[in-house]
Amino acid sequence: MGLNHKQPKMKNRLSYLLAVGILIFFGIKGYHFSTGWPPLVMMLLAMGMGLLLFWVLYMVLGLLGKGWGTVARPYRLAIGSAIGALIGLQLYGFGWPDSVFYPIMLLAVLLLSGAFWWYASKSRWALATFITASLGTLAVIFFLAWSGHDPYEDNIIPASAYYEVPVENSTLPDPAGMGPLEVERFTYGSGTDQQRKEFSDGATYRTPTVDASLLLPEWKGKKKKWRERYWGFGADAFPLNGRVYMPKGKGPFPLTLIVHGNHGMIDHSDDGYGYLGELLASKGIIAVSVDENFVNGHWSGDFMGKEMPVRAWLLLKHLEQWSKWNQEDKHPLAGKVDLNNIMLIGHSRGGEAVTMAGVYNTLPYYPDRAEVSFDFNFNIKGIVALAPTDYRHDRKMVLENVDYLSLQGSYDADETSFWGMRPFRRMVYSDSLFHVKAGIYVHGANHGQFNSTWGRSDFGAPRKWLLNLAPLLPQKEQEIVAKVFIGAFAETVLLENTKYVPLFKQVAWGRQWLPERYILSQYAGSNAEIWVDFEEDLDLTTAVDSLQLSGEGFTLWRELNLRTRDRGFRDNNVLVLGWEDASAEQTNTLATYEISKPNGFFPLAGEGTELQLTLGAGDPKWLVLPSEGNADKSTNDKGDEEQKENEKELLPDFSIAVVDSLGQSATLVVGNLKKIAPRLLSRFTKLPYLEKDWVGSPWEVQLQTHHIPLSEFKENNPMVDYARINKIRLIFDKTPSGVIVLDNLGHEPKR
Repeated sequence: MGLNHKQPKMKNRLSYLLAVGILIFFGIKGYHFSTGWPPLVMMLLAMGMGLLLFWVLYMVLGLLGKGWGTVARPYRLAIGSAIGALIGLQLYGFGWPDSVFYPIMLLAVLLLSGAFWWYASKSRWALATFITASLGTLAVIFFLAWSGHDPYEDNIIPASAYYEVPVENSTLPDPAGMGPLEVERFTYGSGTDQQRKEFSDGATYRTPTVDASLLLPEWKGKKKKWRERYWGFGADAFPLNGRVYMPKGKGPFPLTLIVHGNHGMIDHSDDGYGYLGELLASKGIIAVSVDENFVNGHWSGDFMGKEMPVRAWLLLKHLEQWSKWNQEDKHPLAGKVDLNNIMLIGHSRGGEAVTMAGVYNTLPYYPDRAEVSFDFNFNIKGIVALAPTDYRHDRKMVLENVDYLSLQGSYDADETSFWGMRPFRRMVYSDSLFHVKAGIYVHGANHGQFNSTWGRSDFGAPRKWLLNLAPLLPQKEQEIVAKVFIGAFAETVLLENTKYVPLFKQVAWGRQWLPERYILSQYAGSNAEIWVDFEEDLDLTTAVDSLQLSGEGFTLWRELNLRTRDRGFRDNNVLVLGWEDASAEQTNTLATYEISKPNGFFPLAGEGTELQLTLGAGDPKWLVLPSEGNADKSTNDKGDEEQKENEKELLPDFSIAVVDSLGQSATLVVGNLKKIAPRLLSRFTKLPYLEKDWVGSPWEVQLQTHHIPLSEFKENNPMVDYARINKIRLIFDKTPSGVIVLDNLGHEPKR
C-alpha cells in the first residue's frame, strides 16, 4: 500500500523526525562552540536555533509552494526545510568540508525519511531505503570514531635500523629524569581575574596590572565587550599571572618562563606545562607557566597575530616583576633568582612570542609605537620554541647571542611546517661566548601534545573527527621527547653542563632515553663557519670567498628556495642533486660534486675539527619531473603506492672525500657515520583527498646536520696533508640512483 498523505496523524510525523535530525546536528555544533557558558547550555541554545530555523523554513516554503498542488506537500516541505536548515548550519561553520558534510547530511535525511516512509506505508522499497541508509549511517559513525591508520608504518625503514650506526652511548643521567631537589608549587596574580581563583583569592603573591592598550589597539568592538565581560578586566589592566614550580632551597636559582599558544581562550592553557615545570624545578631551575589566555582566540574573534607584541611584552613584564621581588629585602622571594641565567620557552604562538621577547629585551622602545618605552635588558641566555609560528607578526625577528632550540612534529596539523628553523637561520653571534642552536624534528609528534591539556587532536570537534590520529606518538612519549631535549638544553644553557651537546649533533647518542621514532636534528655551534649556503647569487658554480663549485654526471642539479608543504616559503636556498644508474647509460662516469678553494686551503687541520654539512632526502620522482623539486605538490594515491613499495630501496647515500694540494685524498661513506633519513610522509586526515586543502603535500624536505670528525679522515689516510686541503668532493657511488638536498657546508673547530 502506498503512503497516504491525507492521513491526518501521519502528515506531520516526517517533520518531527527530520526536526530530530536537525536537533542532533545543531546540538553537536553548539556543544563544541566555546563561549564560556556550560557546553550543555550552548547545546540547548544551538538546538533551539536549529529548530527555529527549521520551522521558519517550513512556513516560508509552505507559503511559496501553495501553487504546487497538495499531493505529498507536507513531505516536500519537511524535507526541503531540513535540507535548508542543514545548509544554514554548514554556512555558519560546522567545520567539515562540503564534500564530507553534504553527503552525510543527505544520508541523515534519507535515513529519517526512509524510516517514516516504511512506517507509514509498509512498502518493501521503503524498507530497503531505510536499511540502506541505516547501514550507511553506521558506517559513517564507525568512520568518525575510527582513529585512522599509518599507511607507511610497515614500509619505512624502522628507526632502530636508521640509528644502527655505532655511536658511543652517553653515561650521563637521562636529562628527562627528575633531579635531586624537592619542588614547591604556588601561584601569583593580580587578583582581577574573575575566572581563575588560583590567580585571585588563591594566589600566594599579589602582582600589579599592566597597561597594554597601546600595544593592542585591536582590543575593541565585540572582542573587547565579550572578553571584558568574561575576564573582568581590559587591555589597560592586564594581569601578571603565573604558575610557579620552585626548587626548595636557598637559591639563587636560574629562572625559566613558559608561555602557551593560541588555544581557545576559555580552555585555559597555562596548566599544560607542569611536566616541564616539575622537571626543571627538580634540577634547580625556577619554572613559571605564564597565563596569557586573555589574548587567545574566542568566538568573538581572533586577533590574528596582532596580539603577538603583547604576548612578548608580557613575558618581559613578568621578568621585571621577578626582578623587583628579588631585590625586596623582606620579600619571601628576595634573592631566590639568578637573574644572570634566564630562559624562555614558548609553544605555538608562544614560540614566536619568546623570539620576539628576546629581541624586544634589548630595545629602548616598542618598534611599532615609540610612545611605549622599553627598559628590560635581562640576561636571557636561552630560548626554546615548541612547534612555533614565525609569520604571525609582520617583522622578522633576529636573535643575537642567545642559545636556541626548536622542536617540531611531523604530524602537527596546526603548524604543518617547521617554522622554528627560520629564526634558527637568522641568528647572529657577535660575542666571544660559545652558543648552541638546534632544531629537532620528531616523526609522529603533533601540535597539541606539547601541552598536556590540549590533547591528541589539533582541531576542535567536529573537525577533529576527520583527523588521522593513529600514527601519533602517545602523549607521554611526546612529553618524554620534549623533556629529553629541553632538559639537556637547560643543563647546557643554565647549568653550564655542555656534556649534553652531542645529543643535538647526533640523536642516536641519546637513543636509550627516547622512543623509537625518527628524530632528525640540525645543529650549529656559534663557532661554526659555513663556506657554502647557496644564498649568495644565482650562479651554480660560485660561492663566497672565491670558492668554485662544479658537478658532473647528474641528472638533476639545481638550486631552489625550499617550500613548505602548503607552498609557503622557508627562507632557505638549497642545492638539489639527482643521479641515476650510470651503467644504464653504458658509462662509467660517477656523479660527482666538488667544492674547491683555488686560492687557499680549507681550515680543517685543527685538532677536534669537524666537517659539517646539512642533508635531506629528495623525491626520486624529481629525476623525471625536476620542475616539481619544491616538494610543494601532493603525491597522488598511485604515487603513494609506488613510494610504499620502493621506500627502502630509494634511501640515498654517497662518499665524501677531502683532497690536498698534491692530490692525496681520504674518503668516507656518509651513511657509515650518520644515515641520511628517508622521506617522512605524514597522513594528517582519514580521507587522503582532504590533505591538499587542509595541509598541502603529505611531505616536505626535512634536513639534518651531519658532523664528520677530521680524525675519521685521518684514520682512512694519514698521508694526506690536512693543512693543505683545497677540495671537498661528494661522490655518489653508494646507491644506483637518488636525490639529495644539500645545504650549509662548512666546519666547526673544537671549542
